[in-house]
Amino acid sequence: MIATALRSADTLAMHDVQAGYFDHDLVLQDVSLEARPGKVTAILGPNGSGKSTALRVLYGFLQPRTGSVTLGGEDISEIAPDERLARGIALLPQGHSIFAQLSVHENLELGAWLLRRSGGRLTEAVDRTYEQYPLLADLRHKPAGSLSGGQQRILEFARTLVLDPRIVLIDEPSVGLAPVLVDEVYGQIGRLKDQGRTVVLVDQNVEAAVDLADHVYTLAYGRNDLDGSREAFEERLDDMIRGWLAL
Repeated sequence: MIATALRSADTLAMHDVQAGYFDHDLVLQDVSLEARPGKVTAILGPNGSGKSTALRVLYGFLQPRTGSVTLGGEDISEIAPDERLARGIALLPQGHSIFAQLSVHENLELGAWLLRRSGGRLTEAVDRTYEQYPLLADLRHKPAGSLSGGQQRILEFARTLVLDPRIVLIDEPSVGLAPVLVDEVYGQIGRLKDQGRTVVLVDQNVEAAVDLADHVYTLAYGRNDLDGSREAFEERLDDMIRGWLAL
């Protein structure tokens, strides 16, 4: 159960954002998008189009040079990632993000680190996570690196959700995974949607992302390209993919 009820005021948005990693290099150029409460918003595009950079801006790892990021209309552009996490925004990063030498339990405790000075709330958060992911309860004392690839991905999802965020940013969840694990990962994302959480999804698995999304944005060369409903994108999916492959 999500700790705070979702409201229209929980909309996460970017407004005319320009952002980049070097002084004279803009990756995002006047990008705007909106993630509405309880919906899956997919950000798609060819490699190098700025998708993962958009997630970093939304989470606060990268601040906009111009434009803004808002949560419920409030400008959070200069708020650090840990404060955004405290406000209910969590990030599942691309690739393997577990601490392999630490136990499953220690990985979950790190996910709840913001509660370390809150008495028993950290323990309660981890225990609640075990209730939601009983497989991890049986593995709690094992080194995370000894888990199978699928179990590690489940641990990454569980650690991301240990603070019960309202908004979950997910970066390339299927990269490097076997097809059977991709299905499992998308099952996890579907459950987030069923729970009423807001999901912002970036993935190269375009068909799976569009199939799950409520709204889709595409980026090209760091700029807004197209946006619309899942149904609108399903009709143009093949042509869109062929166009990206030709870039």
